[in-house]
Amino acid sequence: MLLPAPLSRYVGSLRSLGQKWRSHTESRYEGDEDSLGHRLTDVFLRTWDLGFIAFGGPPVHFQILHRRFVEGKGGKEKWVDEQTYQELFAICQGLPGPGSTKMLFCLVLLHAGFIPAIMAFLIWSLPGAAGMYGLSVGIQNLSNTLPGPVYALLSGLNAATVGIVAVSAVQLAEKAIHDKISRILIIFGACAGLCYNALWYFPVLMVIGGLVIATWDGWLYSQVQKTKKAWQNKHKRRVDSEEANSTNMEMESTTLAPTEQNNGVRSRKPHQAEDLPQASGALPAGSTRSTETEASQSPKYHIRIRTGIIIFVAFFASFIAILVARGKLSPPPLALDLFASMYLAGTVIFGGGPVVIPLLRSYVVSPGWVSSRDFLIGLALIQAFPGPNFNFAVFLGSLALQHSQFPTIFGAFLGWLGIFVPGITLAVAIQSFWSVLRTRRSVIRFLRGVNATAIGLVFTAVYRLWEIGYLTAANSAGQSLANEPWWLVVSTISYAGNAWFGLPPAVTIVIGAILGLCWYGAVGR
Repeated sequence: MLLPAPLSRYVGSLRSLGQKWRSHTESRYEGDEDSLGHRLTDVFLRTWDLGFIAFGGPPVHFQILHRRFVEGKGGKEKWVDEQTYQELFAICQGLPGPGSTKMLFCLVLLHAGFIPAIMAFLIWSLPGAAGMYGLSVGIQNLSNTLPGPVYALLSGLNAATVGIVAVSAVQLAEKAIHDKISRILIIFGACAGLCYNALWYFPVLMVIGGLVIATWDGWLYSQVQKTKKAWQNKHKRRVDSEEANSTNMEMESTTLAPTEQNNGVRSRKPHQAEDLPQASGALPAGSTRSTETEASQSPKYHIRIRTGIIIFVAFFASFIAILVARGKLSPPPLALDLFASMYLAGTVIFGGGPVVIPLLRSYVVSPGWVSSRDFLIGLALIQAFPGPNFNFAVFLGSLALQHSQFPTIFGAFLGWLGIFVPGITLAVAIQSFWSVLRTRRSVIRFLRGVNATAIGLVFTAVYRLWEIGYLTAANSAGQSLANEPWWLVVSTISYAGNAWFGLPPAVTIVIGAILGLCWYGAVGR
């Protein structure tokens, strides 16, 4: 259909204007890809749901972050490569504080910068923190004895969480295993972590693991290979001399002896030059040894070394100032005492959950701020909440100030701030040096050992939770789930549902709670 001439000109003008506008917006978008607004939008779209779906604690969180930012699940952009992720994992496990929170913060920091990393941290932690504060307000109004179904519900949650954490521990171990020495260190970390528990113990184990790999890959492996090669060459010379003697005897009986002897010598030379088989602990082709020198994706944003030094100095100055202020004031204000305790816990906790539970218990239960029953209830509930388990400090901070002049939300804020700030601050400071350190092979080898040992320690979290997961009215302090076989059934169903049938952690945890109520209805009353 033909349009009148004036109208066709107007339509053509509108089309031309639309094309110019589209080209202008596209060029502007390309130029604004590095703008703060674009980075904030990008990070928000990739992380907005993490605070609501990240159930199961740090082992599960690491799997979620790996699928989302390394594998690019859903066809999304990959933020870092596998090598960078493993390096960050070792760093975050080797520093105090919440491991999965530091991992998320560092991933966003490298990809989009500091301010988007702060936003991602708030998105990650605030939903669970708000929920734990609401529960703390409800706990304050409960009687000393809870109804029987509540204990069964909490025990079911703990049993299901044991299965989820076990799945994540196995999956992390499979990713970290490159050779037999890695397997040995994972077993070493798990067994050593089960046998003893102290503040200094876990970081010492990780340092030992790092030194073992650094020594093995840097010096010991080559010495073992040289010794093995010398022994094989000696054995081959003995065998070759025996073969030569028998050959000479045969050649003396023939007229072609010189020719056959020369051929025999030539046939033995390439045999002696064959490559020796690898030792049992050697890295196979395509493993970490071969990838140590591979160039990984370069981070988009860096922190200057000068800035990192300033952050280090400021952090340790604040740490000393807080402890000195608490020591000089006698008695210190409850709010200051609470914040100092949480700040100290966030600074000295290595290894995450297996250590934070007994440490926080001594900090808040021993002084009488929180009852043992409320502590165990909060510990069971935090397993069923998404986001970082260190939001447990929000619950404890609120209860600690319930009988003071301060509002409970202030105590929740002090607990949240004190437990998270130290680990994140140190992780940011380390990032300023990492661009230099990661070029050194010895550092990469050391971190590989730290990584393997830290994954072994994840298995201890399964045991620790198993030993205190069963709650009853008669024993609200917690006892082993092994005391009731039904909880083993719940843990098995949780493990199989997540590992074999692909059920999300949130679904398996809800199933665990339902199974706990079923147990109470059948035999628990």
